[in-house]
Amino acid sequence: MLHVTSEVGRLRTVLVHEPGGEVDEMVPAMMEELLFDDILFGERAREEHRRFRRLMQLLGVRVLEARDLLVESLRTREAREWVLSIILSELPPERWAQLRHASAEGLAAMLVTGIRREDSEGVEVRDLYCMPPIPNWSFQRDPQVVIGSGVVPGAMATPARWREGILSRTIFQFHPELDGRILADPLEPPSGRRLFLGLHRPRLEGGDVLVLSPEVIAVGISERTNLTAVEHLAQELRGREDAPRFIEIVHLPHRRAYMHLDTVVTPVDRDAVLVSPQVILAGQGETAETFEIDLHAGAPAPQSRGDLLHALAARGLDLEPIPCGGSDIIAQQREQWTDGANALALAPGVIALYDRNVRTAEELDRRGFSIVTARDVLLGRAEVDLDSGTRVCILLESFEISRARGGPHCLTHPLVRDDVD
Repeated sequence: MLHVTSEVGRLRTVLVHEPGGEVDEMVPAMMEELLFDDILFGERAREEHRRFRRLMQLLGVRVLEARDLLVESLRTREAREWVLSIILSELPPERWAQLRHASAEGLAAMLVTGIRREDSEGVEVRDLYCMPPIPNWSFQRDPQVVIGSGVVPGAMATPARWREGILSRTIFQFHPELDGRILADPLEPPSGRRLFLGLHRPRLEGGDVLVLSPEVIAVGISERTNLTAVEHLAQELRGREDAPRFIEIVHLPHRRAYMHLDTVVTPVDRDAVLVSPQVILAGQGETAETFEIDLHAGAPAPQSRGDLLHALAARGLDLEPIPCGGSDIIAQQREQWTDGANALALAPGVIALYDRNVRTAEELDRRGFSIVTARDVLLGRAEVDLDSGTRVCILLESFEISRARGGPHCLTHPLVRDDVD
């Protein structure tokens, strides 16, 4: 059921996860590693997420909850044994029976929400949990990448997120409806190749991958994704008829603000992208240099292609840049930080964006996007048709959920999109 050949084709099926008890279990000691800016008020974050989910359903998108898929997968003996073979090694032996005898629902709850230590003392994560919660799992963009009709499981950068990759592999390997074809797994090296540990361990997160056309994907080299993983991906995809031909490798400046490629650029229409100008446009102070790999070449090797938009234009993707934050340099930086460049395209020219990015919305309005609120759509005061061909920006309430540092693009992983003409 997987089919994704662009970032803007009409969205048919999407994977999400509502921030659950794992958010309520989060303690301040986790914030730095998780890159949260605050402890979330779970109830408010859930309300905002539910409105976003309901909006997509109202517009005809099938929305799948990752936790439901995990539970359904864990009802199979193969999935359960596979997960336990990995997870039990992280736990003290006296906890093993608790997981082995749990129902599928109970096991899923522990895998996501974590397991507290009995009579725990102290403030550090290791003092409080045998297995800590995974609050970042609401950002379903990162633990996997769907390319065409296959999936690339993520190799998460930090230990705090490793379990997300395990849960993703469980869902895509064992859920009967997904039956995901693994295109490449960064943690499963090709025969005869050695993958180094430490800094050179493969790291690949979905927020650093944009599927731009059947022929072209872009991958960001960032604080979360490294060149080792990209080289492995290129090796696995090389010469395959069902895989893209070109990989555009975008070397992002190593700043916390630019944690993933989709925090500085996301397509919003067939011919337009939201961008952080300082990073994506040519001739700026921090323009990200782009290198291209042609996977059909006899000896594929990265070739310098300047900035990303020029590299894409050479491959037939001529995209108008729309500056996040508008024309004001201060607003550009402020709204890039609050995910103003992290929009989700529901269809060509129909996007969802956090409402706090006011200057970005004003710039989109100047480029022909009608600006409506999700609340008005849900209450029937505004109508949006994904098949109308008109440009629309739907603003999502984002007071609480935006504190976790991820926008609509981060919160979702498309499983099925229509092809773009």
